[in-house]
Order: sequence, then structure tokens, then C-alpha cells
Amino acid sequence: MNVEGDLVQGGWLSAVGLEGEVREVGLLQVLTGSHAVRRLDVPVATMLPALLRQLLLPVVLDALGAPRSRRDWGERFGRGRFSPSEVDQLTHYLTDRYGRRFRVFDVERPFGQVAGLTAISGDVKPSTLLVPSIASGNNVPLFSALSEADHLELTDVQAALWLLHAQCWDTAAIKTGAVGDSQAKAGKTTGNPTSPLGQLGVIVPTGRTLYETLLLNTPVLPDGLDEADRPQWAWDERPASLGWKSPASPEWSARPAGGLLDLLTFQSRRIRLIGEETEQGVRVRQVVVCAGDRLAQTPEREPHTAWNHTAKPKAGQPPRRPRRHMSGRAAWQGLGALLALALPEDGDGPYTSVLLRQIGDLRADELLPADYPLGVETSALEYGNQSAVVENAIADTLPLPVVSLVAADDWLRAALLECAEQADRSGRALDGLHADLRRAAGGDALPRDRGERPSARLLHTVDTSMRRLLAGLRTIGEDYDQLERAQHAWELTLFQAAVREADALLAAVPARAVVGRTEKVNGKEVVFRSGKAAGVCRKRLNEILPRAVETRTAVREGSAA
Repeated sequence: MNVEGDLVQGGWLSAVGLEGEVREVGLLQVLTGSHAVRRLDVPVATMLPALLRQLLLPVVLDALGAPRSRRDWGERFGRGRFSPSEVDQLTHYLTDRYGRRFRVFDVERPFGQVAGLTAISGDVKPSTLLVPSIASGNNVPLFSALSEADHLELTDVQAALWLLHAQCWDTAAIKTGAVGDSQAKAGKTTGNPTSPLGQLGVIVPTGRTLYETLLLNTPVLPDGLDEADRPQWAWDERPASLGWKSPASPEWSARPAGGLLDLLTFQSRRIRLIGEETEQGVRVRQVVVCAGDRLAQTPEREPHTAWNHTAKPKAGQPPRRPRRHMSGRAAWQGLGALLALALPEDGDGPYTSVLLRQIGDLRADELLPADYPLGVETSALEYGNQSAVVENAIADTLPLPVVSLVAADDWLRAALLECAEQADRSGRALDGLHADLRRAAGGDALPRDRGERPSARLLHTVDTSMRRLLAGLRTIGEDYDQLERAQHAWELTLFQAAVREADALLAAVPARAVVGRTEKVNGKEVVFRSGKAAGVCRKRLNEILPRAVETRTAVREGSAA
């Protein structure tokens, strides 16, 4: 980028082409050429939703408008690229209309920042404050290569990326008080929540090209965008009657999102990057990060999360709350939430994201082909110590058959959920075997929060097979025979992996487990022996995986004949 950090023309985005080539391009080039870009190469998985939400999607939506119907969406998708008139609109938007507002180091109006932002104390913080994986303040990752005393020199490109990331994922708790912030007390602000995406389990559908990914993340809005709904770089066009503070000032508001554009570009922090001219170009070693706007509640229009639906919420709480991802679980283990296309009929339960439901509707209207290679990227950060530190990052990529998202046709969806449940139940059967063998050997069952469990090893073993199954079923169309063959192969794979794990557990127990021992369980005497435990586990696996049993029986009968 140039001295002013021009996001529109400067080469700061790493775009991976259809043949795998990587080019450094600016915002205008990556959008107008998005049909020739497979994906963006980002430093961490949580950066993709930050780029989509803070920049790419709102630019496209504001410049071209949202599709008003699924047919309108389908026409855009069918073209496979922006039309010449749309390219002209994007070019006008990013050059003539708002070009100067996309300059990171502009003196008067730096992008996504507050010009001249100063801490009440006069202090500045190291640039590590923007990067969750590097130690800074209370946030001290276990394997951080730097301490707070070290200096991290961010290039202009890196600084721009981490600026967007901070607006989406920054930690909570105390923030530096800014000069001009009337709500700062004793040089600080308290009660700051995490940035908006930190409260979600993010789900981003992806396509074959960046153009398709942008469309897959574009909700259909029958009434279009609200005229008062503006992105952060056009904050001065918002009606003054709203009474909201300008994101270009140290003041902030606790408020709802004013619409989709406001939600996507929500400025949860007031930030200033302090750039320094060096022989290598502009470098950012210091920043000022202060409190920003607080999102009163995640609105149901939020496109990038699944939900937990509560039939009878407590007073003052909404019926739907964002669903977070669980650490240590692959995305396919959460298929029950990803494929929950309808609200739970009775009681509480998951409800999938707006965008995945829309993709199912588009397929039902035949605006997406049945064999479309849909991908889903999930990401989240886990926070600790009152959400003031980052403890873990969660990220996964999953192939997903679009046919499974059609609400009116549940045959494939039911099969996928059955496969995921079989893996989970088989893992629990192995955990039961492990607990019984420990008791038979004279010990106690493993506490729930300690040690590695056989189920975790099993799920890791079959992870590649499940992903291969999902990828293969994306091209299934309505071939029921292919689905049945795929389920047979899956059950055999799962059965063989479970048996290997069970054999390893049995081989590791001492000889005294054969004799076993007797314990009182719920007032009754129960005998624990290794042979009995193995028989119970095998019986459970046979119940869970009937197709595998059928196939193995047929093989034995064929061999005998």
C-alpha cells in the first residue's frame, strides 16, 4: 500500500486464483475480479468473517443493493461474475463516492479509526494488543513468541487486517479511557463486552469462487436495505435523530444495530493505529484501543450464527440466543445444529443460521444445482477470566450437501444426522467399556473432566472418513442407492475403528480384570469383568451399526459356502 494505506488500490489482500496462483490485490480489484479468485489467503481462520463483514459484503450490498427475491439472487448467481454495469457501480463507489474513506493512515479520516485518538493517561499500547495469539496485558497465550515488553512491527497490510479483526473479536473487560469520552472514569471504561463475533459461533458458507462466496453470504431482503442503514465509513449519512455517537469520535453508545450494514460494520472499539515511516515502508508498533459501541443484543437478522431456541425464555431474555461452537469437537459433530431447519416443535433446541436456511430454499427453487460443492467454515474464539483473555481458537471447514438443507425433503438430512449420531454413540460405547475395565481392574471410572477418552480417539480416527462421506454426498442428487451404499461403507469403517480401539483397551488391562470385582451400584451388587465388559460393548456396537452387522454376516455366510 502507499503512505496513506489505500485499501481500494493498494495490494494488501492475498487472493488465491483458480489455478492456485497468489496475487496481492486491492479492494476494488479483488471484488471486480472475484469470479477468478478461489479464496482469500488469511493469517488466521477468524480473519475471513472479519474481512467479509467489515469490508467486502457491506461494500457490495451498499453499492449494488441486496437481492429482493430468490429469483433476483439466482440471476446474480447464474452470471457467475459481476456484470459490466455492476463493475462500474463498484468502481464509482470505491473511487469517486467513498474512495478517500478507505485510507488507513489518512490524517483527517483514517479508515475504521478515530483520528487523533488519545488515552487520558497519554499512554500508548504495543501493537500486540491487536493480535490475540501474542501476549499483551492480561492476555498471555501459553506459547506466545513475544512478551508485552517486546515490540511487534506490523506492516501496513498486517495492521489493516488486524484492525478489522479487532472490531470483530476483541476481548472484553477494562479498556483505556479516551480523551473526549464522557463515560470514562478514572482513565478507563469498564463493563465492555467482547466484540460482536466473540459472542457467536460463526458459520460462513463458501463457494467455488469468492464471487459465489459473497452471494452465499448475502441474505435476500424483500424490502431491501433501510435508507437509514449505513456502513461505518458513511456514518455521517445516518439520521441525526437516532442520537447515536459517531464512530469517528471517542464517544460511544450502547445501542441496537440500525440494519444489516450497520451490523456487519459495527464499530465495537475506538482505535488508532500509530504508523511510522521506515526504510521498509510504514510500520505500526503502537496503537490506542478504547471502548466502542456496545451491541445491545444480537439481532435475529444476524446471518452468521446458528441459534439456541428457548420455548419459555426467562423474563427479559429473547427466545433465541446465538449458539457457540464447542472446543474439541469437529464441525460435523455439530450437524444436528447446522441442519436444524425448523424451530423445535416442543421445548428447546437448535435452529440453524439464516444463510443455511436460505441456501436450502434456493435449492428447493432449483436456483442452486443439487451437486453444488457447498463448503461451510466455522470459527470462534474461547475467552477466559471474564472474557478478558483468549484461551482457544476454534476453526473447521466442512463440505455440506445442499440437498440436506431442503426443508421439505429430509431423506438425505436424516441419513447424515444418523451417521453423526452413530459416531457419537459408538464413542460412548467405548467410553463405557473403558470405565468398566477400570473398575474390573480395581480402579474407578475416569472423571468426566480429566484424561483422554477412547471416544475422542475414535472420532479423530474416523474424521477423514466422515468428511469424505460428506464430500461424496454433495454429488448424490436423488440417488437413493448411492446413499445406501455410502451408509454401508460408513458403518463398516466406524465399526472397524471402534473394534480396533476396543481391542487396544482390552490388551492394556491387567490380568486381574479377567476375574474382576464386585461393586455396589445404586444399592445393587454389580460384577465388573473384562470379558463381560467386552461383550456389552460389542452388543452396543451391533445395535448402533446394523448395516455393518448385516454386511459382516453376509461375508461370513459367503465364506462358509
